Amino acid sequence: MRVIFMGTPDFAVGTLEALVAAGHDVCLAVTQPDKPKGRGKEMQFTPVKEAAMKHNIPVYQPLKVRQPECVAELKSYQADVIVVVAFGQILPKEILDMTPYGCINVHASLLPKYRGAAPIQWAIIGGESMTGVTTMQMDEGLDTGDMILKTEVPITEEETGESLHDKLAQAGAELCVETLEALEDGTALFEHQGETTTPYAKMLNKKMGDIDWTQSAIEIERLVRGLNSWPSAYTHWGDKVLKIWKAKAVDAPSSEGKEPGEVLESGKDYFTVKTGDGVLRVSELQIPGKKRMETSAFLRGYTLETGTVFKQGQ
Repeated sequence: MRVIFMGTPDFAVGTLEALVAAGHDVCLAVTQPDKPKGRGKEMQFTPVKEAAMKHNIPVYQPLKVRQPECVAELKSYQADVIVVVAFGQILPKEILDMTPYGCINVHASLLPKYRGAAPIQWAIIGGESMTGVTTMQMDEGLDTGDMILKTEVPITEEETGESLHDKLAQAGAELCVETLEALEDGTALFEHQGETTTPYAKMLNKKMGDIDWTQSAIEIERLVRGLNSWPSAYTHWGDKVLKIWKAKAVDAPSSEGKEPGEVLESGKDYFTVKTGDGVLRVSELQIPGKKRMETSAFLRGYTLETGTVFKQGQ
């Protein structure tokens, strides 16, 4: 097939690579504009742009895909299908209907669950034991198009947003190639989504990571895992912001009379914190100006007394 590929972050790269490896003619890669990054504010290519250049695929970076000149540019490539993976802009009807096979999206959830921008992290935060990838025929709604194929991926007890991202990226790449084969040979079946059973998987932001210690230990654990590696969960320890990278809800002696956020026990390689329901054991963290470290290393350099109370920011 002659394919226009639209995507931006790391999650999309595997699918682009899989399409090339499968022998499809990827005639154009459309990605978000480059952005300045770091202290030097040097312009940074998107991961999809870097991958496309490696394969000598032309790259197009429109500021807004709705502009008539963008629509005309895409149309000039006379593609059979447009594959969209985490592109980052809403496509107008003119693009959705442009090619014979329309726009095929690779979405990182088992639709209709977790429609939205951050389905990977929200599946962990929401306590799911299973997620996956769905390919769908895009329509003008937000992740509401007819489903074509699905593949399931279990969520382990230690799963983080980062580890699940990598698993789903690989699964999505394989599923996309399978989907294009089904479209081309006429065996693809289209299923209406129906109503979603989960909240919209809204975009992540740093403020989400500010731990509310009145929540239960298992809810906080899921938040820590879901927001690892970005934007990360954190709490306030005096005037310091303490990032929590690894934590576990555990059985512990009664903490009656203690307040949420209070340190109950400080051992050699961990400490425990009272929550709104249960106890959280912290085993990996980070303080400003330092690298991530195991709690044992932190406790060798800092004194954390029992009775210390972590706070949520204002």
